[in-house]
Amino acid sequence: MFKESVDIIKDEMITNLCKVVNINSVYKEDDTSFPFGKGTHDALEFMLDLGKKMGFRTKNLDDYCGYIEFGEGDELVGIIGHLDVVPEGEGWTTPPFEANIRDGKIYGRGTTDDKGPVMAALYAMKIVSETMKSNKRVRLILGLNEENNWGCVNHYKEVEEIPSVSFSPDADFPCIYAEKAILNVFFEKEFEENSSIVIKEIDCKNNAMNVVPKYCKVVLESEIDCSEFLKNNLLEGVSYSQNGDEIVIEAAGIQSHGAHPELGVNAIGKILIVLNSLFNHFGVENEFVSITSRVIGMETDGNSLGIKTESKELGDLTVNLAEFKVIGNKLRVGMNLRIPSVVSVNEIKSVLENNFNMLKVFYGKEMESLYIPKDNELVKLLCGIYNDYMNEKREPIAIGGGTYAKAFPNCVSFGAMKPDEEDLCHKVNEFISVKNLVDACNMYAIAIYKLCI
Repeated sequence: MFKESVDIIKDEMITNLCKVVNINSVYKEDDTSFPFGKGTHDALEFMLDLGKKMGFRTKNLDDYCGYIEFGEGDELVGIIGHLDVVPEGEGWTTPPFEANIRDGKIYGRGTTDDKGPVMAALYAMKIVSETMKSNKRVRLILGLNEENNWGCVNHYKEVEEIPSVSFSPDADFPCIYAEKAILNVFFEKEFEENSSIVIKEIDCKNNAMNVVPKYCKVVLESEIDCSEFLKNNLLEGVSYSQNGDEIVIEAAGIQSHGAHPELGVNAIGKILIVLNSLFNHFGVENEFVSITSRVIGMETDGNSLGIKTESKELGDLTVNLAEFKVIGNKLRVGMNLRIPSVVSVNEIKSVLENNFNMLKVFYGKEMESLYIPKDNELVKLLCGIYNDYMNEKREPIAIGGGTYAKAFPNCVSFGAMKPDEEDLCHKVNEFISVKNLVDACNMYAIAIYKLCI
């Protein structure tokens, strides 16, 4: 329906995607000038300026988020995506914030999650606005804190109008009808500082809660020569060095999205297992390491935590061990849980608090599950657009990820990743193919057109 128009703007769309990918928009907590850091602000201003040049109405909402809009009328159709990205991680073939095009693919952090799909949606708006006069307003909402605590969308809901119908270009085709609940759980406990082996420092390179950690380093102060034991009792991907009373243990894992921890290899889990083995061998008491290595370790299903939950339709509960810190004389681990709607978040909390009352248990980010029936009109419309365009017969799907579809009523996620493709979100060498970017733009244009007539 819009293929010819998309072909005309394709090169311009790719150029502008590369420009916004080149902006490092990782969340910066300690930036006092902007809520989520200067990088997120710069990415927002770039997109708003681009939207303004296209002739759209734009608004920056206090640097928490912004929007680009066209059309007239009382009803508001929403498209909600985000410009913030997770930390880049190590091991990129080309610099993560220098977009690189090769073999028909655009590489860079955010190309898939979520700058590429957002750019496709913006150009879809441009095409539709030049094709028809809409009696509805279409608004592309640009979030800046999706990868952390959703402060952006929470601010939006306080100060702006809620769309009557929306989709989020931040997941999978053909359409998402269900999403798991999300809960960040933290265990904390004091440790003995006058022990023969003391944990002095932990570095996980500021790993995000929704990312399987690729790296973890622990610095120990030891009265004991542990070299011989460590040399013979390390896990694959773990190394050590000892210089006097200082021991450094480093673990390498494989980064992946926290919604699919089974696809990664957890560096923190490796470190905990090695530490527990070391402490046990030399008779060092550390209840925190003993418990967490036993009940979390490399597990991703929550079985030893007592919260394993299976769901054929929605996917099983998953656990991503994402944080390990020393804070004064306390040790802390943080886990990102994805919970199918067959069990409530409160039930999971109750099990954890009952099973681990010897630790301090507390919670961070919490989001309820999403479930919209497959026969819902919006789900059928968007799924039908994908199947017609791709000449396929796909059913809507459930995912472990949490998207902005949870933010508004009558909202679901729609693309841009196609079925059976490798999920590159949060991984090194993230890319979106030019073909997928073009196909997404086409399908988003059709969706906007159909939601407006």
